[in-house]
Amino acid sequence: MTPSSGQNPRATAGSAQTSTASVAWTNAESDTLMERVLAPANLKRAYHRVVSNKGAPGADGMTVADLAGYVKQYWPTLKARLLAGEYHPQGVRAVDIPKPKGGTRQLGIPCVVDRLIQQALLQQLTPIFDPRFSDYSYGFRPGRSAHQAIETARAHVAAGHRWCVELDLEKFFDRVNHDVLMVHIERHVEDKRALRLIRRYLEAGAMSGGLVGRRQEGTPQGGPLSPLLSNILLNELDRELERRGHLFVRYADDANIYVRSRRAGERVMASVERFLNRRLKLTLNREKSRVARSWVCDYLGYGMSWHQRPRLRVATMSLGRLRDRLRELLRGARGCKMANVIERINPVLRGWAGYFKLSQSKRPLEELDGWVRHKLRCVIWRQWKLPSTRARNLMRLGLNEARACKSAFNGRGPWWNSGAPHVNQVLPKRLWDRLGLVSILDTINGLAA
Repeated sequence: MTPSSGQNPRATAGSAQTSTASVAWTNAESDTLMERVLAPANLKRAYHRVVSNKGAPGADGMTVADLAGYVKQYWPTLKARLLAGEYHPQGVRAVDIPKPKGGTRQLGIPCVVDRLIQQALLQQLTPIFDPRFSDYSYGFRPGRSAHQAIETARAHVAAGHRWCVELDLEKFFDRVNHDVLMVHIERHVEDKRALRLIRRYLEAGAMSGGLVGRRQEGTPQGGPLSPLLSNILLNELDRELERRGHLFVRYADDANIYVRSRRAGERVMASVERFLNRRLKLTLNREKSRVARSWVCDYLGYGMSWHQRPRLRVATMSLGRLRDRLRELLRGARGCKMANVIERINPVLRGWAGYFKLSQSKRPLEELDGWVRHKLRCVIWRQWKLPSTRARNLMRLGLNEARACKSAFNGRGPWWNSGAPHVNQVLPKRLWDRLGLVSILDTINGLAA
């Protein structure tokens, strides 16, 4: 296969570290959108972004390490086809990942060449569309974050809107109507080649059994362009809610509307459902959508208290997911050195603490820290294996012989013993601090200071 067919063979030359200075991007006149997309400076920036993001290979098996060598050899042909409007993307590689609330979500991983082209296109489309987006939209936008969305939700509740209309769009990324989406893109993009390329990316099917089926609807998650396209479509919902004077917050397809009463919430739910069906051809999942008190509805992993000035807390489901993740990491820790075990889990703890730094409820975090130390003590207790070894180690760490022997030969299981006073005494919190174990509570307190 050659680039003229739109299929990209795997290259063996080059590496991700190869400088783009050796790639002949060539100059292009910047009088149209497509030529701005293919301008050398824009392509170099897109290349560095794709390489820094790493990511798995697409359906063709090409890795980011192969990209520089491939582009150096084939870019003139690819560029000519893009400018002529004749380029056809490859099908994506379908990967199923679990969803937090159950079920799976399908990611569509484009090949690295298509990721490069999508990223270059995204960099030119974002300045066109982002200024037109609602101030209450926070997902996948420059300078905006999930934390800002959470703070906005809290501000709405503090203003007296203590009922929440929780919207769940049924399989949103799989159900995006291509014609409706393209209508909204065409309002602000005139370059026919760019429009044709965007539609081809929408229609690029998933590779299965060596065959690619054309996609009739949806925008596959996994490519650089997908988040912007979803925001373009859902901006129509944002503007409709603003026109009606509603207070809301949206992060990607997670949208909550805040009202003053249940009756108002039910009216809003019904009218929004009609708007989604008629105008955007989207379906509301009635089983997962609801009208409830704001402190019942979690948002982006956070919950709120019932107070007049609500306090943020970590949602119960978020605590459970972290425990599940740590259980996975610790499952094979029995034969490892404790320093290596801590090194394995610290990035997860640190990242989790960074995301949940807005939490104002300290007790669940203290309990979580205690649970992590309990799990690690359990690892050590299992590593000691024999009662005689356990007695010897307990004495070495400070217990008298009588207590050490009684504790080691008590016949209780590892989990009970690792939470019992004799193990807490010899493996206290200050020991874990010295070993470098990240404390979630201490990290969050440090970030808040």
